[in-house]
Amino acid sequence: MPWSPRAALFWDLVLGVLGTLAFLIDLGADLWAASQYALSGRYLWAALVLALLGLASVALQLFSWVWLRADLSSPHAPKPPGHCLALLHVLQLGYLYRCVQGLRQGLLVWRQEVPSEFDLAYADFLSLDISMLRLFETFLEMTPQLTLVLAIMLQSGSAEYYQWLSICTSFVGISWALLDYHRALRTCLPSKPLLGLGASVIYFLWNLLLLWPRVLVVALFSALFPRYVALHFLGLWLVLLFWVWLQGTDFMPDPCSEWLYRATVATILYFSWFNVAEGRTRGRATIHLAFLLNDSLLLAVAWVAQSAWLPSGCLLQRLLPAAGACFLLGLALRLAYYRWLHPSCRWGPDQLDGTWGLRSLEGRQLPQNRRMAHLAKNFFPKGRDEAALPWKGEVNGVL
Repeated sequence: MPWSPRAALFWDLVLGVLGTLAFLIDLGADLWAASQYALSGRYLWAALVLALLGLASVALQLFSWVWLRADLSSPHAPKPPGHCLALLHVLQLGYLYRCVQGLRQGLLVWRQEVPSEFDLAYADFLSLDISMLRLFETFLEMTPQLTLVLAIMLQSGSAEYYQWLSICTSFVGISWALLDYHRALRTCLPSKPLLGLGASVIYFLWNLLLLWPRVLVVALFSALFPRYVALHFLGLWLVLLFWVWLQGTDFMPDPCSEWLYRATVATILYFSWFNVAEGRTRGRATIHLAFLLNDSLLLAVAWVAQSAWLPSGCLLQRLLPAAGACFLLGLALRLAYYRWLHPSCRWGPDQLDGTWGLRSLEGRQLPQNRRMAHLAKNFFPKGRDEAALPWKGEVNGVL
């Protein structure tokens, strides 16, 4: 049976709290791992962990600051003065400020007997930005950290307890961010189809099963050739950045910050698929999958040819076959999801005209997150006219 609106609001609030706690736990685990490396004399590993953490945090604060500056003129909610916002972001607290702001708005909505349309729309507005920032943090910090920890374990031939903790928190954080981002995009659809439990499990699994082999082969290559992995990443990243630029992205409020977005998307594409433009999505996704598959195979061949450099063991000999099986299963689940569970809808021309295109029943303009609505329009295809009718395609949004 579907949940009542009040129960759905409660679980949204619970998920928001858990997401914030997961971010804090992952941050604590990374700092703990860096301190353990430093105490054991492995200063290079500690420096790499802190460097990845610092670069991701700076990028996250820049995104948050640019978006907040663009939204400051919006009258839908009071905000602290500009210098306070700047100080929060300089202190690397901008993302946590957004999380607290979103939890406060969610609690306000949940405590209302009949939540106003405006408050609900503003809660969605905040949660969409938080989901996007969480996704960026996942691929700028968590995924590289996971790759680094796996490479260290493979190179040393042993694993410490804090390394296992870092791996577990990273996998949970990555899976959470991907599912939360997809769930957030669905709230931008005109029909707002709910993501059911079965669809959530399939989406969670195919992302995890396709991401794990990619992370593994990059970690194996890093363990064997630590001096060349940076060149490998830079070469692929430049190619992917050029590809993103060719697609003509228009996500950020100004051209300078748009390059920050493109650089971040190129980093995501190094590990996983991310759609940034309308058009032939299936073709671009296939090209990207083939590109990553060929690159992963080359890295795997390099590992097989030089595997004597690593500590021997049965576990290492079973990693690549297991990764291949995970890839095939993840690909099958991905095809099943896009064949039967991915919604299509009718996008009206007035749904992306700005942040304030609609009005509530009280006559006030409703906040709309144009950034995420634009990505949702790219991610979810336009349905055919007969499939987009309210009594057919827009009831549950599932093909």
